[in-house]
Amino acid sequence: MSDEDDRADAAEPAYEPLLVLPDDLRHELKEPLGPIETDADVLLNEIDGPLITVGDVVTYHFLRAGRKPDVAFVDERTKRSAVDDEIRRTVTEETTVETVNPPAEISADVIRALRDALERDEPTTVLVEGEEDLVALPAIAAAPEGASVVYGQPNEGMVHVRVTDDHRAEMRALLDRFEGNADRLWELLDASRD
Repeated sequence: MSDEDDRADAAEPAYEPLLVLPDDLRHELKEPLGPIETDADVLLNEIDGPLITVGDVVTYHFLRAGRKPDVAFVDERTKRSAVDDEIRRTVTEETTVETVNPPAEISADVIRALRDALERDEPTTVLVEGEEDLVALPAIAAAPEGASVVYGQPNEGMVHVRVTDDHRAEMRALLDRFEGNADRLWELLDASRD
């Protein structure tokens, strides 16, 4: 193999790119997809199905309230800065899966991790190298009816989406507007239903 071949291999991403958030959608994603709550205990009274958390601080609050999420996505960061050591230790203590998902993207790797985590009987924590923020969107699209997807809204609190067919349809339409290969996203998610 030549040096040129080595350089070409080194340039290949260590993950499978899938979707990229286009600039014209960024403003839409600033609006919360559901009601905002600041107290995990209050939210727990509203959650009666599977719980999927996206974000270190959100996951931490549920763990501290005594509820281990069925699926948690964490990246050891909050508002683009490292979380403090207690939060990092608490949310990554039982990491089940590690995956790669660059900022402002949704990778095939994180979708596979989501699909696999939703199929597991035991709680699953996915540690994301990169950024987990956008995972809330496919999580809503893939979660079962009545599941709760909770993600952080910076400087405001936790957004709670109780998943319905309408939410799933809304997320499908939104994700179809991303740049990249939305058909591959649906193929990966639908593989869990086979």
